[in-house]
Amino acid sequence: MASEEAVYQPKDAVTMAIRSTMITGGAGAVVSSVQNTLTKQNVTAWGIFTRTGGTIAVFAAMGGTYEFAKLASANLRAKDDSWNPTIGGFLAGSILGLRFRTLPAVLGYGAGLAVLLGAYDYTGGVLTGYEKDPNVDEYERKEALRKNRRRPIQETLEQLGEGRGIYGPGYDERRRERIKRNYGIDVPVIPTRES
Repeated sequence: MASEEAVYQPKDAVTMAIRSTMITGGAGAVVSSVQNTLTKQNVTAWGIFTRTGGTIAVFAAMGGTYEFAKLASANLRAKDDSWNPTIGGFLAGSILGLRFRTLPAVLGYGAGLAVLLGAYDYTGGVLTGYEKDPNVDEYERKEALRKNRRRPIQETLEQLGEGRGIYGPGYDERRRERIKRNYGIDVPVIPTRES
């Protein structure tokens, strides 16, 4: 029985590129305003466009180029895989490298961002690790993990010894005898909640 792949549904690359350009341009405006605020000279509020406005342009161009290249390559190849973010990342990184006006910077930044975004997409596109089963209660899962890794108290006492918050059964009686034998002091018996 041959497995059937899902049919690729084309996406509107131009609309998504415009939307991405606006979003990343807005982020660039925020970064530009922070840069303008931190300058040592007084450059007025319009400095976010006149003095540090290149930041807005680079952010907007990178975001729009990435989204358009990613979706256009997906539409042309009719596949939604990790090569699409890699292609988009290369072109967006190249835009960032254009600020330095050297071919090695263009290729280096392009390759760096391509590897980063391609690897991120290839590994699932999450930074939080593997996805947990939504059908398992979190408390039940943690209790099962605790029981799975729990060691018997005798094994712990053999390896670490008593003290530091680890006490075996009959510890109070052994302690009382040891203090009596070593120091000659009678330690009174204090009733505990268990007795």
